[in-house]
Amino acid sequence: MPLSESHLETHLDNANSSRKRRTLSANPRPNPSGIRRAICDGAQVPLETTAEAGETATPASIRATPEDKNPTAAHNGNGAHPTGETPQPPEEPKPERGFIPVLKNRNFLALWSGQVFSQLADKVYLVLMIAIIASRFQAEGQTISGWVSGIMVAFTIPAVLLGSLAGALTDRWSKKGVLVATNLLRGAFVLVLPLLLFAAEGLKLGPLPLGFELMLVITLLVSTLTQFFAPAEQAAIPLIVERRLLLPANSLYTTTMMASVIIGFAVGEPLLALADTAFDRLGSGIGYGKELIVGGSYCLAGLLLLLMRTHETPDPDREYPHVFEDIREGLRYLGQHRRVRSALIQLVILFSIFAALAVLAVRLAEVIPTITTDQFGFLLAAAGVGMGAGAAILGHFGHGVPHRQLSIVGSIGMSASLAILSAFTEQLWVALVVITLLGLFAAMVGVPMQTTIQAETPEEMRGKVFGLQNNAINIALSLPLALAGVAEAFFGLRVVILSLAAIAVAGGVLSWYISRTEPPKLTKVPK
Repeated sequence: MPLSESHLETHLDNANSSRKRRTLSANPRPNPSGIRRAICDGAQVPLETTAEAGETATPASIRATPEDKNPTAAHNGNGAHPTGETPQPPEEPKPERGFIPVLKNRNFLALWSGQVFSQLADKVYLVLMIAIIASRFQAEGQTISGWVSGIMVAFTIPAVLLGSLAGALTDRWSKKGVLVATNLLRGAFVLVLPLLLFAAEGLKLGPLPLGFELMLVITLLVSTLTQFFAPAEQAAIPLIVERRLLLPANSLYTTTMMASVIIGFAVGEPLLALADTAFDRLGSGIGYGKELIVGGSYCLAGLLLLLMRTHETPDPDREYPHVFEDIREGLRYLGQHRRVRSALIQLVILFSIFAALAVLAVRLAEVIPTITTDQFGFLLAAAGVGMGAGAAILGHFGHGVPHRQLSIVGSIGMSASLAILSAFTEQLWVALVVITLLGLFAAMVGVPMQTTIQAETPEEMRGKVFGLQNNAINIALSLPLALAGVAEAFFGLRVVILSLAAIAVAGGVLSWYISRTEPPKLTKVPK
């Protein structure tokens, strides 16, 4: 039977459609005119449809080739999926959390290892100075307080005067270079000290022995270098650690800092005595072991930091403004960025409370009947243990919790702990538990706030901001040390502790109020 013209066109159209379906089944490549998802690794994907007039879509199950994994193939020419469904991209593996991915970072591992030895040397340094004074300059029956006060003043002056200046200069230099140089130089100053003392034996320059004056000079230099080391270390962390890992990185940093406080003040004296004994057994007879421990720790920290790569690209031809203009720029930045400013306020309040607690711990040890006054270090060690535990907990479980919420919870927890402590000032175990909880809640304030400053401050501003931060904290530490003892004598221990509780919660509320309306920023400050 002959076919009419219309029947013949229909027959040819059907044949063409069948041929296209066979071609697609043999080589299922994406068609730009319109696509459905294909089967990918066992997942069902409908066959693509054509947009040509007169053709009917015929779905079929096919197996996708690697070329079919193009996500743009799931949309038509207008960018929409043919079925109206939004295609789901393949699931990516969840990133690791906690300390493990941070410790896998070789650059952070080098920085952290250097921090361990540098922080330990920092804490044992003052113990070393006291040991030298006791063995060389303190007369029989004479109090050691005057000698130690001179060392403390020499150590504090650079911290108060040079913090901002050192931070501004750190922004102009390589962070790695600053970290390495400050540690090696501090180590060299400590190692050369015994030779200077030996040369100055029996000499005087004015009313004081020349050897003690040389100790003051060495202490002034070591403290000055520390002012450059601190902002460089804090600014280096966000250079080598991903933003999502800044919280565990700062938790590990804080844990190490608290551990160095406990080790430095708890075992510093026996450690130095053991080093002297071991060195004397080698036949030296000059008691050089304690200086070797402290100076060697600084030098080892510098060598470990040589292994770190910060991927900085300093421009040697760049012209910088006057250094005081840099400091003003840092102040303008803090004035314009509420979240960073509120975090800094929280840190200043936190350190002020713990500085006051360090003074009040002596009085607490005096009123607790089961310990003696010179055992106040147990109370401070409890706070250090709490802060270390809190920092470790935050490193593992603090992800996804806004820093502002952690801060307000920590402030309320600190306030409650101090209020409880004021009611149990004469019970040792209650005081130890409450002070440990105080340290734990303090970590909930300190770690997130430090992380906030690092994450939201641009790289070129970090040295300035951290310099101002260290300067503000050093000044804030001095006031409570001077006022806490006087306030306790006038108002009593319980009233002063309750006042610290009120300051803690007020600081948390103030910080929350300041930062609640500002989103995170990473912008430059206009000059």
